[in-house]
Amino acid sequence: MKFENFNILATAGYTPERVVPNSELTTMMTTSDEWIVQRTGIHQRHVVTAERTSDLCTRVAQQLLQRSGLQATDIDYIVVATMSPDYQTPAVSAQVQGNIGATKAVALDVNAACSGFVYGLQVVHRLLMGDSPKTALLIGGETLSRLVDWQDRSTAVLFGDGAGGVVLTSALAQDGAFIAADYRTMGEQGRYLTAGANGVDSPFASDPQPVLPFFKMNGRRVYNFAIKQVPASLRRALDQGHLAVTDVDYFILHQANQRIIERIAEDLTGSMTQFPVNIGQYGNTAAASEPLLLNQLVASHVIKRGDVLALSGFGGGLTIGTMILRY
Repeated sequence: MKFENFNILATAGYTPERVVPNSELTTMMTTSDEWIVQRTGIHQRHVVTAERTSDLCTRVAQQLLQRSGLQATDIDYIVVATMSPDYQTPAVSAQVQGNIGATKAVALDVNAACSGFVYGLQVVHRLLMGDSPKTALLIGGETLSRLVDWQDRSTAVLFGDGAGGVVLTSALAQDGAFIAADYRTMGEQGRYLTAGANGVDSPFASDPQPVLPFFKMNGRRVYNFAIKQVPASLRRALDQGHLAVTDVDYFILHQANQRIIERIAEDLTGSMTQFPVNIGQYGNTAAASEPLLLNQLVASHVIKRGDVLALSGFGGGLTIGTMILRY
């Protein structure tokens, strides 16, 4: 028997204590609160001072175990979506596995930038489609403040740090289910959004290159990509699931930019009522943005059991991913 159930048992989220309001950025670069809010919808962001990505993700994993009533040894898989790991190896997921004592769990990271959490949903969905029920932690976590040039207002105002996640199981205990998905990668456009170039510094290198850690983005290209490709991806997934836009209770989109979300909502429905946002509080947290928003909506009882959710991530790669599921 194959298990098609896809149940979210619990959600969780964590952000660092340090908050950087727009007013603080005005002391570091030529900008203003009005300029930032008008162009992005962002009022503040959380940033790490000493914590690393693995620390944020471990906090989320501990919350997920507590809220689901599971023990660490009950977990079969740990998948972490991140583009800002502590190391190239070990993976953040392996660090989390060790930190929480999930001795039975297989751990791996997914790097699809801002699409990472939704890509991780597809990875976990496939992992859970076995002959017996399994349980997984899926966490999106980022410390993007380490990849930001804090004198470059075109990128510095956008990003924040945080982590969010879910416990997923294929057991029959809940009503959740996978409905449909759509994933696309457009690598030929990858140069429009880059971060963390490692450089080449080998004594054998014919063309040594410097380390370039900071974000570089062609904002116009990425904006146009998002407002065209996200509605198209959502429509493909809706068609696959034989759903209309009105059948979806909430569209949980990557929180990249308020104007992008408004354009997508206008394209699909003409209304923001199905498109919750929290970018004003957190900024763009890449792979953490969808699970942070999901957790916020579940905790405030906006999202309820049985609701149909369409999650969509988009960004570096360039990548886009959409999954529709019943919560």
